[in-house]
Amino acid sequence: MKRQLAALTALVGALVCAAPSASASEPARWTAAGTSYTDTLGGGQGLASRADGSLLHRGLLDIPLDLRIKGWNHVGDPDIARGYVFDAYQGADTATSKMYAVTTPDGRRYDYVHPLDPGEKVNNSFAAVSPDGQWLVSGEWEDQDRLQVFPAPLLNPATPRTGGTLAQAGQISLDKPVRDIQGCDFVTATRLVCASDDGSGTLFPQSKPLLQVDLPHPLDGSPVTGRVSSLFGLPQQSLCKGTFEAEGVDYDPGTGTLRTEVIAPGVCAVATTVYAYHLG
Repeated sequence: MKRQLAALTALVGALVCAAPSASASEPARWTAAGTSYTDTLGGGQGLASRADGSLLHRGLLDIPLDLRIKGWNHVGDPDIARGYVFDAYQGADTATSKMYAVTTPDGRRYDYVHPLDPGEKVNNSFAAVSPDGQWLVSGEWEDQDRLQVFPAPLLNPATPRTGGTLAQAGQISLDKPVRDIQGCDFVTATRLVCASDDGSGTLFPQSKPLLQVDLPHPLDGSPVTGRVSSLFGLPQQSLCKGTFEAEGVDYDPGTGTLRTEVIAPGVCAVATTVYAYHLG
């Protein structure tokens, strides 16, 4: 009987450790599950998984002409929620706003402009939608102690139905600073995984760290503090020598697959490497 209880206890423990939401106090353990490639101009800024398991990639070539004419010259790491595609756009360094474009499942696009608040940077590196579809998380460049939170356009009833102005909700304050976040995605309602392009090793032990941000409760529009921990350094492997660039992050809840993008230096930058991971 003791052996049976011990075996049952071990089995339950293994199942708890395997769950993405097992503990908000311990970094998850991800293991490598494969490598693929995409062209950088058409997919080097980020990626998002569709409900059928296929991937949407974003790169500089994906910016529509009408948005380029309006000055939106950079698209970040996208997200997909309930069939809606969320894209993060930014303009020139002198811009006074940033923009989120939402494309509906039937192909209609609505643009939501956020006028910069005092002290807010122009960067708009990514869009990450909470699992309940109500909140849009985004981030700025350089050293930051927060992630920005907005009502998710279209999915949150507080937003205009056909585009318009988007104001911030309660932000995620971070318990330790992060640097050059290129992409984030929700793994659970209370956990995000984010890719940092920081190669210095000063804020975290690893170069280009993949970070975990744990929240005390799901986002509800009020301010919340996130606990930051480092998972591992993103791979920097290439025949070319120089500085690598960490890019987007995606978590596919259907398959439990986490993916990150890294652009190699030099002439090797024509292709972006996509690394896949599973828990375990």
